[in-house]
Amino acid sequence: MRVVIVGATGNAGTALLRRLRSEPDVEVIGIARRTPEDSGPYADMEWHPVDIGRDDAPDRLTQIFEGTDAVVNLAWQIQPSHDSRRLYRTNVLGSRAVFRAALRAGVATLVHASSVGVYAPGPKWAYVKETWPRTGVPESSYSRHKVLTERMLDEVESDHPTLRVVRLRPGLIFQREAGTEIGRYFAGPLVPARLLRYGWVPLLPANPGLRLQAVHADDVAEAYLRVLRADVHGAFNIAAGPVLDPMVLARTFHGVPLPVPGFALQGAASLSWWLRLQPVDRGWVKLALKAPLMSCDRAKNELGWAPSATAVEALHEVVDGLAERAGRPESPPLDTSESKPGRLGGLLRGRLPGSGNPY
Repeated sequence: MRVVIVGATGNAGTALLRRLRSEPDVEVIGIARRTPEDSGPYADMEWHPVDIGRDDAPDRLTQIFEGTDAVVNLAWQIQPSHDSRRLYRTNVLGSRAVFRAALRAGVATLVHASSVGVYAPGPKWAYVKETWPRTGVPESSYSRHKVLTERMLDEVESDHPTLRVVRLRPGLIFQREAGTEIGRYFAGPLVPARLLRYGWVPLLPANPGLRLQAVHADDVAEAYLRVLRADVHGAFNIAAGPVLDPMVLARTFHGVPLPVPGFALQGAASLSWWLRLQPVDRGWVKLALKAPLMSCDRAKNELGWAPSATAVEALHEVVDGLAERAGRPESPPLDTSESKPGRLGGLLRGRLPGSGNPY
């Protein structure tokens, strides 16, 4: 089986590479805007540097996809949050380029990385299935882009019934090697990440809406492999238990929950983002407060999938990675270079949080 991974150097991409490369009958081709260094563990793979947001991307991708059994689209930009045009260019227009190229090349299977962010606001004390409305949380650009890409997939699926289209909708994806990357994208250079090595956060914001699901990147990779090997269509929710709520976090980090109303959380995020103190706008807070909890019964029943790590174990890993500045130097998104946007060295060079392309 010949599989092309678009966006193969990020958090989910590196985990999927690890998983697929252990399968002797799978040939993997990687695509990224900036490919890994020649000396890395993936140097013997076939790589193609492609910026999927460029006008010539569909033609270049079509050539690469020809003769391929499956395409897995993981390409997505979360930063720079202050450049909405760049995010739309990669996330929406870039995804469209991938879908069009897959159709032109006659690929049999198209797998797309969607998210819990595609869902409309929903319950925090019950679990929704894959049929929950996909209208997103409008205040979040991330959510809006996920909705738009799934609508494009709906059209592709309707117009081309012989193409097998699958979407995975995971919760938060964590692994140790993504610690520095996640810190750059969501925390910024002013968070004293080194203090997290002690596993103690004295105060934790508590709100009834802050109930989130997470999953280890290796378990997401396993789900992708099972999708590639099974004759399935449609969407699959992917998450591990337990739900990460303020009480679970308080026990995990030996802290005290501090009740904070939702408007205060959003206001603090909005002001600090506007002042370029951190890279997360209020839309991310709104998404965290409104995104529903997902039932993963379909993945269990049709894929035989079950997480090997709990959400707490995955969280521990990424926090440890953040504290120890873990990453993969051969992978541009997971690079631990101090000069990147979101790091203190980048700030000293005038690269403010939420600005500049960190990929």
